[in-house]
Amino acid sequence: MSSDKAQLWAFAEEQTTEDELLAGARAAADDLGIAATSPATGALLRLLVSTSRAQTAVEVGTGAGVSGLYLLQGNPTLTLTTIDVESEAQRCARELFARAGIRASRTRLIKGRSADILPRLADRSYDMVLVDGSAEEAPGDVEEALRILRPGGLLIVARALLDGRVADPARREPDTVALRGLVRDVLERSPMSSIVPIGAGLLLAQTRSE
Repeated sequence: MSSDKAQLWAFAEEQTTEDELLAGARAAADDLGIAATSPATGALLRLLVSTSRAQTAVEVGTGAGVSGLYLLQGNPTLTLTTIDVESEAQRCARELFARAGIRASRTRLIKGRSADILPRLADRSYDMVLVDGSAEEAPGDVEEALRILRPGGLLIVARALLDGRVADPARREPDTVALRGLVRDVLERSPMSSIVPIGAGLLLAQTRSE
């Protein structure tokens, strides 16, 4: 990444301020060794929920609850199903949602692998799916996400650029290769799609409306 682009990236992140709840959750994520959604990415997620008026969302990768809280803040009637293999991370997320005044009925936290949980969710039942789990499992998660999204629903893949690694053809790590292929596949398959260079990168795609 050129110095100018890196400066623009950093500037975008610096424009978003977080309240004490989110800052505390970010610190908890650091303690757990979890890479939390960046502030600018979180702000965009919140905006996407608000503008799309999403009522139901699925999140792959609960983390400490940072991205989940941003989603929930976007619409006071949104219900969120969030999946993670780590019990401690989900405990932190549950506590964060409670401190933020989120009603328990608005969240469903499921412990398990996305490959095991997503196939159990009903077809065409969700307005938005955020994939923010293992990069190497992301292609499979996206296929399931497209199945459970309603027509016109929004798919979001977090960390889609891996902080720029995906754009470097010389990088051949398994996670980089997996996401590079996923980005190309989604952009080719969906006419309503975009890659956004914010945070570690966001891949957005809207399913076809009927």
